Amino acid sequence: MNVRRLIPSTALAGAVALGLVSLSACAGTSDAADKGSDGKLDVVASFYPMQYLAEQIGGGHVAVNTLTKPGVEPHDLELKPRQIGELGDADVILYLKGVQPAVDEAIAQAGVKTTVDAATLTKLEEHGTGAGHDHAGEEAGHDHGSEAGADPHIWLDPVKYAEVAKGVGSALEKADPAHAADYAKNTDALVKELGALDTEFETGLKNSATKTFITTHSAFGYLAERYGLEQEGITGIDPESEPSPARIKELQDIAKKDKVSTVFFETLASDKTAKTLAGDTGLTTDVLDPLEGITDKSKGDDYIEVMRSNLAALKKALGAK
Repeated sequence: MNVRRLIPSTALAGAVALGLVSLSACAGTSDAADKGSDGKLDVVASFYPMQYLAEQIGGGHVAVNTLTKPGVEPHDLELKPRQIGELGDADVILYLKGVQPAVDEAIAQAGVKTTVDAATLTKLEEHGTGAGHDHAGEEAGHDHGSEAGADPHIWLDPVKYAEVAKGVGSALEKADPAHAADYAKNTDALVKELGALDTEFETGLKNSATKTFITTHSAFGYLAERYGLEQEGITGIDPESEPSPARIKELQDIAKKDKVSTVFFETLASDKTAKTLAGDTGLTTDVLDPLEGITDKSKGDDYIEVMRSNLAALKKALGAK
């Protein structure tokens, strides 16, 4: 994820102020019991993984507005005063603290009664670029989580994502008691589907020629840990930064030792670094999608489909039987 182009705190503060001025006449908007004119619960999701949960669990009872539009890398998001105003109008806000600091600050100012931080619904852990290779992210000076060193990419682990889904379901039930039974039913269905996806990954990756994969974006720490794999990130957090010559040499050695065949890149960032490393080491390239957004380049129309595409790519790269 590209974390270099964040909104300066002074600029954001001004934007927040402008956005909140427009809400001065909306005294009741922070009450989660107040619904939109269409009778639906107004839910604001920070980016795609939160949007997917809101849509799947909320069903026809919610109207979902996503702050990060398709094709926009989440860290590149610049909030406009209008968007901050919409935050204040929401009945429910779903976000993942640490992924988008600009959004985190705006949400803190919005004063919405039902605000759900997905990072509080499961346990966050620390993941580096690979075993003993945290230096790439440290050299770039990037913070990779909502707490120092914490990895926010919980949605790429179906088990952790299911834990988050349960928490989101409970929040929607409390915010809209009249439809609590439907939210509970939808949550159960989604958790079951995520359980099936977890089984597919566990079975599909159990027997493989290698357990190591190389990726430009170190987003797959939870996935790697869940299924006994080893993630080796080229540059750590920022897929567009240039790796050091020492890191390239290290990865070349790792690729040879661990019989790595593929260098993965993502859909929302440049593939230049991956192709350079692959060319230097005689490896192939493929896409491993961190699912921060769905675009026409995505190999699937929703979370489940793209995760299955990721599984297929991993099985091919790792020589899974």
